[in-house]
Amino acid sequence: MANKLAEGLIEHENQPRCWWCAAADDYRHYHDHEWGFPVADDHRLFEKLALEGFQSGLSWLTILRKRENFRRAFAGFDFRAIARWRASSRTEKLLQDPGIVRHRGKIEATLHNARQAIALADEFGSLAAYVWRFEPDPSSRPKRVSKAALMQLGKTPESIALAKDLKRRGFRFFGPTTAYAFMQAMGLVNDHLEGCATRARVARARARFVVPKPR
Repeated sequence: MANKLAEGLIEHENQPRCWWCAAADDYRHYHDHEWGFPVADDHRLFEKLALEGFQSGLSWLTILRKRENFRRAFAGFDFRAIARWRASSRTEKLLQDPGIVRHRGKIEATLHNARQAIALADEFGSLAAYVWRFEPDPSSRPKRVSKAALMQLGKTPESIALAKDLKRRGFRFFGPTTAYAFMQAMGLVNDHLEGCATRARVARARARFVVPKPR
């Protein structure tokens, strides 16, 4: 008799995966190749900061399927390039783009946050060096990452601290729950469930990862 999968795991192509990627092939690809792997690239980090804001009230799958359109519309999330745009006219142009989420407040927040990201990168040497200061201490993590444990982690002391500090620095559309989702996706934590085939791959990537340090 086949072993029963633990709660929160699904099986696809003979590989156990976290339950949340069951909806579609593109979601599974994101789960297998991106989610949880540590990121030090400033443009990818800013992209995720921005897209987490756009996701508010929507599913991540909706945003994921529009991500290439967002990248085209927002200069690959090069925040230094975005900061040079004339905000008012660019906002009106982006509001006419059917490939992205046309929400004035979220668009304006992304343009505004690009300028705040420059200040962070200039202060700490990179956006990555700033973000990784909030990586949780391993001792604060669940002893076993189960679905039940994850349900208790909508926000954490570290995500609250990150959101609070970004708000203090002028960032918009980025609260504690959004901050934790950002931390999960960018690899500051490994929240693939115990038994998920990708969990060990993420753990190896994190072990090799050199955490960016402020200059």
